Amino acid sequence: QVQLVESGGGLVQAGGSLRLSCAASGRPLSTILMGWFRQAPGKERECVTASRIGGSTYLANSVKGRFTISRDNAKNMVYLQMNSLKPEDTAIYYCAAANRLYSVVAADYDYWGQGTQVTVSS
Repeated sequence: QVQLVESGGGLVQAGGSLRLSCAASGRPLSTILMGWFRQAPGKERECVTASRIGGSTYLANSVKGRFTISRDNAKNMVYLQMNSLKPEDTAIYYCAAANRLYSVVAADYDYWGQGTQVTVSS
C-alpha cells in the first residue's frame, strides 16, 4: 500500500510558477511508476507527466517546455515544477502511483493523493 499527499497548489497569475510536492509513504518511490494528473471541471482526468522507474519521463504536449517532474528518492518525494502557467492549466492536480512499468492512463494507476487545486488567473 502507498499513501500519497500533495501540497503546493494555489492561485497564481498567468506566467507565474508553482511547485507541487507529493509525499509518499508505504513503499520506496524508486520501485514504482509515478505520475501527475489533472482534472478540470467538466473534463476527463488527464496525465500531465509520468516518471518511469529508471528515469525516463512522459510529458503531455500541452505542458512540454513548461512542466518538469522530478523525484527525490531519498526523501520519497515527487515534485511537479510548473512554469509559464496559463489559465488553461487550472485544474485539480493529483499525484498517483502505479504497480506497472509505464502508463499514462488514469485507470492503470493504483494509488492516488487527495488532489491540490491550481488556479491560474489571466
